[in-house]
Amino acid sequence: MMQSPFANIPPVIKNLLIINIICFLPSLFYSHGFSGNADPVASMFGVYYFNSPLFRPWQLITYMFVHGGWAHIAFNMFALYSFGPPIEYIMGSKRFFNFYFICGLGAIALQMLVQAIEVHAATGAFTIPLDYASNNPAVIEKLQAIYGGPMVGASGAIFGVLIAFGMIYPNAELMILFIPVPVKAKYIIPVYVLIELSLGIGQFGGDNVAHFAHLGGAILGFAMVKLWHLQGPKNYYN
Repeated sequence: MMQSPFANIPPVIKNLLIINIICFLPSLFYSHGFSGNADPVASMFGVYYFNSPLFRPWQLITYMFVHGGWAHIAFNMFALYSFGPPIEYIMGSKRFFNFYFICGLGAIALQMLVQAIEVHAATGAFTIPLDYASNNPAVIEKLQAIYGGPMVGASGAIFGVLIAFGMIYPNAELMILFIPVPVKAKYIIPVYVLIELSLGIGQFGGDNVAHFAHLGGAILGFAMVKLWHLQGPKNYYN
């Protein structure tokens, strides 16, 4: 009898995988051209800047279960499936549940802070004044992106999990695409964080990834592992 692929996955990660997949299914209707309208799932449950007329409080949680396409959800769920179980086993399910969502909230907190700084740089305030007007197309485009573009995805929470894995299992050897030899987690994960930081600061054209959200999740993940004094089993992955 074939064993279920979820058989050996701890309960919180199992449920997160299932819920994320279920929440992604309605988006397929729109992403495959079955409807001429924009995806209302992302519009309703992705999270907007706090001052946007489209912002709703529940979006602070629901945005973690909405994804922008196959590649987006595949990467996040693969990372959760690969790195999450040993972290949940170490933390216990209740603490891992809290850890995951705190990292997700930390992700949106840092992203909104960066957006607030950008809005202030453009308008002189953290919210758009009622009498604000600009003739600068770049400024208008930036404000439209901040106020009208929702952030979606579990990536912030996933980055917290990745950081926890690198801290708790620093000597775990990982195979990385285009690198022919395994690299220890304590080397590759900090490099990944630095790449995210450089991409976030660089703000390269055409890049619509919320890099600072990833960093927010990573920062909260690092802080909680330190605060909770978490360590892996001795000699594990050595």
